[in-house]
Amino acid sequence: MNTKVKLIKASNTGARNRNALHLDLKRVAAYCRVSTDSKDQLESYKSQVDYYTNLIKNNKNWTLAGIYADEATTGTTATKRADFMRLINDCQNGDIDMIITKSISRFARNTLDTLKYVRLLKENNVGVVFEEENIDTLTMDGE
Repeated sequence: MNTKVKLIKASNTGARNRNALHLDLKRVAAYCRVSTDSKDQLESYKSQVDYYTNLIKNNKNWTLAGIYADEATTGTTATKRADFMRLINDCQNGDIDMIITKSISRFARNTLDTLKYVRLLKENNVGVVFEEENIDTLTMDGE
């Protein structure tokens, strides 16, 4: 039996990575943090998680890449925040296009950490949107 096999080459026409759900959707993650475990802070934490989940899911141009949240954790040292470091790692792996967070102080309290991670993310073409300050790090010229 002489069977011919036709080889069909793979086409790389757009799939950005293994987790992309749709080629045109921006993969957006949210970062939430509260610094204490007081009842008010924990309510704020839950509110942030709910708010960003709904915000991202309701934007037709975005797909939810994840909600990263550190509860009752200080923002002064980034390396002590497990979910923040997981977020940075996922960005470096190409799984996220944009991070949205409430404010610069939620992202980091330490100015050097803020600059370090914003620069690192920018090198990976990942923007950070700080809602309260109305800052998108990919659309601004300076720091």
